[in-house]
Amino acid sequence: LSPSLSLSEAKQSLLEEMLLETLNPMHYNITSLVPDTMPVATVPILILMCFLFLIWTHEETSSIPGPGYCMGIGPLLSHGRFLWMGVGNACNYYNKTYGEFVRVWISGEETFIISKSSSVFHVMKHWHYVSRFGSKLGLQCIGMYENGIIFNNNPAHWKEIRPFFTKALSGPGLVRMIAICVESTIEHLDKLQEVTTELGNINVLNLMRRIMLDTSNKLFLGVPLDENAIVLKIQNYFDAWQALLLKPDIFFKISWLCKKYKDAVKDLKGAMEILIEQKRQKLSTVEKLDEHMDFASQLIFAQNRGDLTAENVNQCVLEMMIAAPDTLSVTLFFMLILIAEHPTVEEEMMREIESVVGDRDIQSEDMPNLKIVENFIYESMRYQPVVDLIMRKALQDDVIDGYPVKKGTNIILNIGRMHKLEFFPKPNEFSLENFEKNVPSRYFQPFGFGPRSCVGKFIAMVMMKAILVTLLRRCRVHTMKGRGLNNIQKNNDLSMHPIERQPLLEMVFTPRRNASEDQGDGMDQH
Repeated sequence: LSPSLSLSEAKQSLLEEMLLETLNPMHYNITSLVPDTMPVATVPILILMCFLFLIWTHEETSSIPGPGYCMGIGPLLSHGRFLWMGVGNACNYYNKTYGEFVRVWISGEETFIISKSSSVFHVMKHWHYVSRFGSKLGLQCIGMYENGIIFNNNPAHWKEIRPFFTKALSGPGLVRMIAICVESTIEHLDKLQEVTTELGNINVLNLMRRIMLDTSNKLFLGVPLDENAIVLKIQNYFDAWQALLLKPDIFFKISWLCKKYKDAVKDLKGAMEILIEQKRQKLSTVEKLDEHMDFASQLIFAQNRGDLTAENVNQCVLEMMIAAPDTLSVTLFFMLILIAEHPTVEEEMMREIESVVGDRDIQSEDMPNLKIVENFIYESMRYQPVVDLIMRKALQDDVIDGYPVKKGTNIILNIGRMHKLEFFPKPNEFSLENFEKNVPSRYFQPFGFGPRSCVGKFIAMVMMKAILVTLLRRCRVHTMKGRGLNNIQKNNDLSMHPIERQPLLEMVFTPRRNASEDQGDGMDQH
C-alpha cells in the first residue's frame, strides 16, 4: 500500500482487491481472499460453517410445518420433548404450535403428528399403515417386538395372530360377556371393604381394575388368580411399557436405569406363565373340551399344532389380560367422575335404565335400547379420552392431503385433539348434545377403524354399558368434596392416566333407595 494513503482508504483498497479476486473465475486460491493477518486454521472452519449452513438451509425447505432441522439440533430437541413431556402432551404441544399436520423427529426418524380428520381417515383406512413404531430394544424388553397384537410391527405375523383375538372378542363371547360383567360387578360391590380406605372412601380405580381383570379372566383364561397381586403387576408392566417405548438405545446400555422396568416385565410375564401352565394342566384333565375352548385354549392348541410358539401364546394371553385393566378401568373411572359432576346427566341415564332394564339385570337385548347411556359413553371418551393417540408407520411412499410421506415415516394420529376441533357443536364442553345427531365416523374414532382398528371395540362397548348400568342401579357415586375431573392431575404419555398419588381419586358410594335387596352387605356402610 502507498504510504500516502490514509488508513480508511487503505482498508477500502484492500476490500476492492479481495472483491476483484473473488469475481475472477480463473482464480481459486482461497487463501488470497483472507487477509494475511488471519490465521491459516480459520479457513477450514469457515468452509465447514458454510457447508453446515447449506445443510441447514436445505432441510428448512420442507413444505411440512414443524420445528427446524437446525444442523441436527431439531431432531434431538423434538425427541427430548417426547421423553420429557410424554407422547400425548408433546403431540398436543406441536399441533397447537404448528398446526394439524406437523413434522418432528423421534429417534432421528421423521415423524408426522396429525390431528386433521381427513388425514387421520386416510391413514386408518389403508393397509400400508398397519405397522406400528417404537424403540426396538424397548419393545423387545416388554415382549411386543414382532409379537402379540398391540404393538406388533410385523404385519405378516400380526395378521396370523389377529384372528384369535377377533374370534374371542365377538360372537358368543360378546354375548357371554354381558352376564359375566353383571356377575363380577355385583360380586365386587358386595365386598367393597377390600377397596375401602380407613376414612371409608372407595378406591374406584382399583375397584374398576379388579372388575376388569376378573371379567377378562372368566372369559379368556379361566383359572384362579390373586386379583390384588396381578393388578399391581399389570400397573408396573404398563409403567415399563410407557417408559421404554421411545427410549434411545443408549438407555438400555445402562443397566441400573432400566433394571426396575425389566423386573416389572419379568414379574408379570412370570405370573402369566404360571397361570397359562395351570390352564394347560386343566385342559389335559377335562372330559369335554368344548366347555373350555376359550381364548387361551385356542392358543394352546395352536401351539400344540406347531402354529404358534410358547412365547407367542404367553404374550397374546398377557395382552388380552392387561387390555381391560389398563384402559377400560381408567375410562370407567373417568365416567364415574363425570356422572358425579353432572347430576342432570345421571338423572337422564337413570330414567332410561329404569325404563329399559327395570328391576332385573341388563341383558343383551337391552343394549341397542340404551341410547342415552351409549351417548354418555361416547361423549365421555370424546371429552376425556384415555387412548387419544394411534401410532403407525408408513410401509410405502404416499401423499396425505398434499404432503409427501416417505416409506418408513412414523405417524402419530392425535385423535384426542381431532375430537375437539371438528364437527361437534360444543367441542370443549362435556355435553350429550354433541351426540344428539349422528356423528360421521371420520370425525369420531375412539377405537380407530380400518384394518388395524381396535379388535376389542365392540366388546368394550358391551362391557362399559353392562358395568355402568349394574353399578348405577345399585348406588350413587360422589366425588370427594364435590370436585370434578379438572381437579384431578393427569399424565398424558402413552395414554391418559390420573396420577395416582392424590386423594381426589377416591369416591363415596351410597345405596339407592329403590335398589334391589340383593345389593349386598358390603355396600351398606358406604
